[in-house]
Amino acid sequence: MAVRISPSILSADFANLEAELGRISTADWAHVDVMDNHFVPNLTIGLPVVERLVQVSPVPVDVHLMIEQPDRWAPAFAEAGAASVTFHAEAVQAPVRLARELRRLGARAGVALRPATPFEPYVDLLAEVDMVLVMTVEPGFGGQPFLDGTLAKIRRVRAAVGAAGLDVWVQVDGGISAQTIERAADAGADTFVAGSAVYGAQDAAGRIAELRALAAAAHRHV
Repeated sequence: MAVRISPSILSADFANLEAELGRISTADWAHVDVMDNHFVPNLTIGLPVVERLVQVSPVPVDVHLMIEQPDRWAPAFAEAGAASVTFHAEAVQAPVRLARELRRLGARAGVALRPATPFEPYVDLLAEVDMVLVMTVEPGFGGQPFLDGTLAKIRRVRAAVGAAGLDVWVQVDGGISAQTIERAADAGADTFVAGSAVYGAQDAAGRIAELRALAAAAHRHV
C-alpha cells in the first residue's frame, strides 16, 4: 500500500505561501483547505488564491472544500488546475454528478465525511470517486487532537474499498503527527494530511520523511 503525505498549508505562514510550498517540495501533495464560514466556523482562502497556488506549487494541489453548495463551486477549482478536489458528503446535493464533472475536468474526485457522519450510506459512491477523506477531527481549525473514535470508520472504509476491488485512496485529516500516523495507517489510511506536524517542524522535509516511514512501517505490519 503506497503512502502519500499531504501537508496542510492551513498551518503555513500565509504571508509567504510560495516559500512555504517550497518547504514541502518532497511531499506528495499540498493540501489546501477552503472554508466559507458557513459549513464550518472559519474563513480561509478562495478560488483566486488557489488558482495562483496551483501555478507556484512544486507538488500537485489537493483542495478540500469545507463549503456550502459544492455542486456550484467545486468544478471551478478543477478548472483552476487542482489535481484533486474533495467535497463534503454533508453539503453536496448530487454527489455522483459532481464527482463525474470533477473527473471530466481532469481532477481526482474525493468525498469527505465529518467524524460523526457514517460511511455506510456512501458505499455505493465508491465507484464514482478516487478518494474518501475521513475527518479525524471536527473540520474547521488546525491543531486539534486526533479522534481515536474515527479509527473504526477508517477500517470500514478500507474494507469496503478492498471488497469492491477499487483503487480508491483513504485519506485522513486532523491531528496527524508522528504520534498518531501509525494508528491511522494500521486502520487502513494511505493518504495523510498533516499541518502543524510538518509546518511546526524546523526541518519540514525531515518531518515528511519521518511520517512517510512511520506509515509505511505500520502498513507492513497489517
